[in-house]
Amino acid sequence: MERYLREQDDVLHRYLGCYEQLKGHPERLDEVAHLMGWDAGQRGADPADGCGLQREDRGRRLDPGFCADRAYTLHKNPVFIATKAIYLSLKRGWERLAVDATKIPQPLALALQTSLYRGEEQAVLGVQALDLGDYAMAISLFKRSLEELNRTLALVTGTDAAAPRAFAAWREDALPRLFDLREIWLRVLNECREELGRRVDDES
Repeated sequence: MERYLREQDDVLHRYLGCYEQLKGHPERLDEVAHLMGWDAGQRGADPADGCGLQREDRGRRLDPGFCADRAYTLHKNPVFIATKAIYLSLKRGWERLAVDATKIPQPLALALQTSLYRGEEQAVLGVQALDLGDYAMAISLFKRSLEELNRTLALVTGTDAAAPRAFAAWREDALPRLFDLREIWLRVLNECREELGRRVDDES
């Protein structure tokens, strides 16, 4: 199982490597998804399938006899991978910068670090709900993640224009990543709403 987890960590870093190579591309999210094998053309009506999951794998993941090498876990969910990878890049850069009190005021360092972790936490909970097919809960949790993302953006963009050069450089790199996270989550919210709408239509 440890080998499996290491392999999933490798996938996360592979996503981040592709993302970094294409960070200047206007369609980078779709391009990276293509490189990862998550093309939109392969997606189904189920929002969880729309994130690159195969329904049969999800159905077998609780089978104790299922081979771990082929098992499905949350770590394989593309929304999870993309969210964790982009947040990893944001936190790495911020942690390197925020430890230096001469570059970043410590109240801002703590507030922004906390906001980054809270946003990621809410999004991961949203992916869990999505993975379980609870689309109403997923919508609520991704809304919370978007609210926290807005707080992060307020901290990033609300700093004095005379902020240190190091912060300005980090902000310039961070803003597209934050907007990409918002784009990913908005796509998931839209798919969840469409799926809930189909269920209502089927019941009626």
